[in-house]
Amino acid sequence: MADAAFEQLLNLEMEMATFTSDWLHCDQLSNYVAQMVSHDRRDPLRHSNLLSSALNELLEMSFRSEAQEGELACVFYRHEQIERIELSFPCPSQQHRFYAELVRGLKHGGKLANYVKVIADETAPLEQAILLGLAVNYDAEIELRASAAEALTFVVDLPLERLLT
Repeated sequence: MADAAFEQLLNLEMEMATFTSDWLHCDQLSNYVAQMVSHDRRDPLRHSNLLSSALNELLEMSFRSEAQEGELACVFYRHEQIERIELSFPCPSQQHRFYAELVRGLKHGGKLANYVKVIADETAPLEQAILLGLAVNYDAEIELRASAAEALTFVVDLPLERLLT
């Protein structure tokens, strides 16, 4: 459940089999949703572009899970200048542990140095580059919550309005 201060803007649900049937769904969904929730921001076009890019990265992570069973759920919230994305998708327990370790690593200092190191390393996991990129480039706060069995939820707070000033 979202923090009481956050207002729900949009709730999107899709069967994973449908979502993973076409790579373009990541781009199409991120663009559509970003336009829907950015219309009332100070600079809607720039806000939409930033949000679409961040959301596309998260959707690509869920796409790469290759899950065919279960549901993708993406809920958008807002509190003042913060956009919150709660993205849930099926994830086996070993992958869940991998993500938990990545998110724990974001709590330590040196994110920029780690990000530069990861993007220069062709063998580094793409998910690590995505999460570090959101933390560094978007000043995102990222949490991982357990959700339904064999699923997880990323909670990503993006201060996009602050980035646009």
